[in-house]
Amino acid sequence: MSAAATLPGAALPPLRRDAAVMGLVGLAHCISHFSQLLLPPLFPWLKDAFQVSYAELGMLLTIFFVVSCSVQTLSGFVVDRFGPRPVLFGGIALLGLAAFGYSISTSYAMLALFSAVAGIGNGVFHPVDYTLLNRKIHSSRLGHAFSVHGITGSLGWALAPAMMVSITLAFSWRVALASAGVLAFVVMIVLWFNRSHLTVDMTSAARPAATTKAEAKDSFGFLAIPAVWMCFGFFFLYAVVLSGVQAFAPEAARQLHDVPARWAALCLTFYMVASAGGMVLGGFLASDPSRCERIIGVGFGIAALIALTIGFAPLSPMTVPVLFVLMGIAAGIAAPSRDLIVKRAAPPNATGRVYGVVYSGLDIGQAAAPLVFGPLMDMHRPADIWLGIAIVQGLLIASAFNVRRVRRTALAPVAA
Repeated sequence: MSAAATLPGAALPPLRRDAAVMGLVGLAHCISHFSQLLLPPLFPWLKDAFQVSYAELGMLLTIFFVVSCSVQTLSGFVVDRFGPRPVLFGGIALLGLAAFGYSISTSYAMLALFSAVAGIGNGVFHPVDYTLLNRKIHSSRLGHAFSVHGITGSLGWALAPAMMVSITLAFSWRVALASAGVLAFVVMIVLWFNRSHLTVDMTSAARPAATTKAEAKDSFGFLAIPAVWMCFGFFFLYAVVLSGVQAFAPEAARQLHDVPARWAALCLTFYMVASAGGMVLGGFLASDPSRCERIIGVGFGIAALIALTIGFAPLSPMTVPVLFVLMGIAAGIAAPSRDLIVKRAAPPNATGRVYGVVYSGLDIGQAAAPLVFGPLMDMHRPADIWLGIAIVQGLLIASAFNVRRVRRTALAPVAA
């Protein structure tokens, strides 16, 4: 499909064609998120096997996300130059290689090396995925496409701990990590046989009738667009919330409300599955891009109120998992709209670069959040974990509306 087919006025392509692209991109995104959580569920085994501390194991994740952040920004330029398909295959191959590397590691240094390899592989996915979706999917279906993209990512996060721990208990952590490598290459084979759906003609781009005065005229011109940096800040804040929920919220809730350890461990699974469900509804709501900011405001507003409830209201232990589910649904509903505000800020011919820069905010936020939430846990202040999550969710809402304000200001001279 040509880039022009994504314009609102273009003929609507067959649903089967768009669905195939959504499914293949979603499968790749699932493997990306799956690979982000290969090591954390195995920390108890790795700690004993390599005689290292949890702080040293946590540093492996820092290496992963710092490398991923750097590569994500650069890979956007590569995608815009050579197209998304070869970059996608390279990223998946590196994730599979890293998983096999983990499985044969005999020292902490080897784990660190393969964490860097995995970070390189992970860094390509957002520029690749969103270039494919924005260039291949008709505009009327983009909300659903972003919904599928978010759902598959959440399912990847949910799959990793279940698969890693189960195989480790049955065999060993080395077998579990080798199995993850096999899975990555199986996915790559599936994508290879369907590679025709992943081809994009990078020489032709959809050109809107009106463009902003800050439209990119060269490879780096898009960096002068204020809305791009507003989106970067938005995703930084989003990653802080996500990191807080994934790494610290279940334990903070357990300490506050005497939640049984087994149920506390399941709270994150409940949250991610519920978030995936919320994204389905969010895809329908985001079919009208004009209401994206309002959807984000309502979704994260409800999530913030739930966070404050968990942090400061007296609750029975069994109420907490239910609130995790409700918070996940609320955040999930906002996710497709979150992705659409970036598309609306991106100039033509710079999709990969814009998404590379903007989504590097995710990696930076996930690297920075533990520096704030970790000390709060060490100081035995679990309620402040939830307060911090709620505050950042409030900032997310303000940030989304600020993106719209900046974008409208840039368009004003054109409209005149």
